[in-house]
Amino acid sequence: MCALSPAGLPMKGPGSKQRLIGYARVSTDEQATEAQEIELRAAGCETIVVEHGSGASRARPALARLVNTITAGEVLVVARLDRLARSVSHLLDVIEDLSAKGAHFRSLRDPIDTSTPQGMFSLQVLGAVAQLERALISERTKAGIAAARKKGKLPGNPGVRARRPEAMAKIAAARQAAYSASVHATMNDWLPTVRRMRPDHPWDDVVRVLNQKGARWTEARLRRAVRWLVKEHLADTALLNKSPPRLPEDRLMTLVAGIAASNPDHSMRDIAIQLERLHERTPRGSSKWSPSSVKNLLDRAQRAGLLVRESSTTT
Repeated sequence: MCALSPAGLPMKGPGSKQRLIGYARVSTDEQATEAQEIELRAAGCETIVVEHGSGASRARPALARLVNTITAGEVLVVARLDRLARSVSHLLDVIEDLSAKGAHFRSLRDPIDTSTPQGMFSLQVLGAVAQLERALISERTKAGIAAARKKGKLPGNPGVRARRPEAMAKIAAARQAAYSASVHATMNDWLPTVRRMRPDHPWDDVVRVLNQKGARWTEARLRRAVRWLVKEHLADTALLNKSPPRLPEDRLMTLVAGIAASNPDHSMRDIAIQLERLHERTPRGSSKWSPSSVKNLLDRAQRAGLLVRESSTTT
């Protein structure tokens, strides 16, 4: 059995370079993944991520974390396509996320391997099938609406049109459940940064640090997600406290500290480039950042206790 981290993600052993990462899923806790794990290990997967979740739902936290942490050149492997995706469109979304990170996907029992020309051809066929499926559904929906109107009926849920309390409550509950699943599936990617920076840093600085890693947060969306976690007792209420007013140079110091803490492998030159991309000006008002300016702010942040340990950031 492979080693799993506390978050359910694979842990690399010393000196090892993982290439194949298996993903095994069953619908209920009573079902077992041993058969899938045997196939995956036989295919060369030294690491296997296991998840229990319904095939009808896209809310799969373990899969989301795996896709977010997989690196270029690694291959996500499943025994069968239905273990990964609930539909063709879902499958294509996952593969698109993997491709964006330079990773590949392989299904052992299906002709899908995005690292080979034949596998990519099969994937393109699936994409065409998915497009045709969407077009047919759209045509059937339009035909159904037209037929209903000829009979004097209005499309949609009668309870929603009449704004009946029970119908509106069901819709609200469904939306809340979908939102909760989305936040829960991604919280491990952004909540640690929020915990490090809030409430000492204003929300716009937190958003900038998160977005410079490729996220697409807005202040309103991030605050809403944090409020939900606080309501569900998954985050400290102090995160929502008002941040103290800061001088412009203090704000730069905390911003640089946040970037350094969230990207420990970044050099001071890397941080300078990030600050220029964020259109931040130096304490002297210049638009060009030098590693020495970053170092001065990091040294101040250390003395102020904003960095937990001495930074190993290099120029």
